[in-house]
Amino acid sequence: MKFPKAKPASPATRALEVVPPSGPTAWLTTFTAGAMTFLCVFALALSLASGRLATRWSEALAKTATIRLSAPTGQMQIQTDAILATLATTPGIASYRALDDAETRALLEPWFGPGLPVEALPIPRLIEVVEAEQPYDSEGLRQRLAAEAPGAVLDDHTRWRRPLVEAASRIRLLGVLSIALIGATMAAMITLSARAALATNAEVIRVLRLVGAKDSYIARAFVRRFTLRSFAGAAVGATAGLIGVAALPAADAAGGFLTGLGFTGLGWLWPFALPPLAAIVAFLATRRAAFRKLRELT
Repeated sequence: MKFPKAKPASPATRALEVVPPSGPTAWLTTFTAGAMTFLCVFALALSLASGRLATRWSEALAKTATIRLSAPTGQMQIQTDAILATLATTPGIASYRALDDAETRALLEPWFGPGLPVEALPIPRLIEVVEAEQPYDSEGLRQRLAAEAPGAVLDDHTRWRRPLVEAASRIRLLGVLSIALIGATMAAMITLSARAALATNAEVIRVLRLVGAKDSYIARAFVRRFTLRSFAGAAVGATAGLIGVAALPAADAAGGFLTGLGFTGLGWLWPFALPPLAAIVAFLATRRAAFRKLRELT
């Protein structure tokens, strides 16, 4: 009875056999790639959310302004009417309206609690102004208001908008820097693991050289093994990160910045690019470490 001959292993498979499939370097490489990718998913979500936040704040405040009127009780309504008449003849203003006492009370309620006696307190009258597509002349409007209503102050939100947008932009920059540091840390850890594996298998490497194996063949074995380990670990880390981001509170369950912390639309595709990037980082780091260590073992 004839038994079928075993199919000879491919060169790539034989190369993989040079590197031990288990041991400290195996789990260290896989764990490092997984943990770094997991953190990278959250850094990426933070960076994208900060960009959206900066855009939302800028758009929300860019087209609005507030006129704050402080005047004696007998002059309040007279100056309010003068302000509204001035706004009606100002080019570049899409709409305007004076906030009533109920709206003013709702604005102050988070700080002073419900039941605030707005009528009995010297609270300024607020007038909301919405800018048209063609912006109005803010300096000219200030001068007209000073002439018609001396107690009116125009606030175009510039001093509020700029710090908020700068803060969100810096948070986005920190997210990008975090991703770069995570990638550098992963490259360093994989490099150390590859050098440790090469040092551990120094005798095997010498034997391979004696039988005619070239350094490129030996290096390719280590590079292939560590690249596959890194890709597998990064895939697990990216999946865990996506689950974690998806588990964050929804918009109706959290307020402020946490409302937009996550991915939206096509942004959910970005984490899927992390495992290939981790594999590329592992390939470059292991290749560099392998050839350097092989030169040391010569």
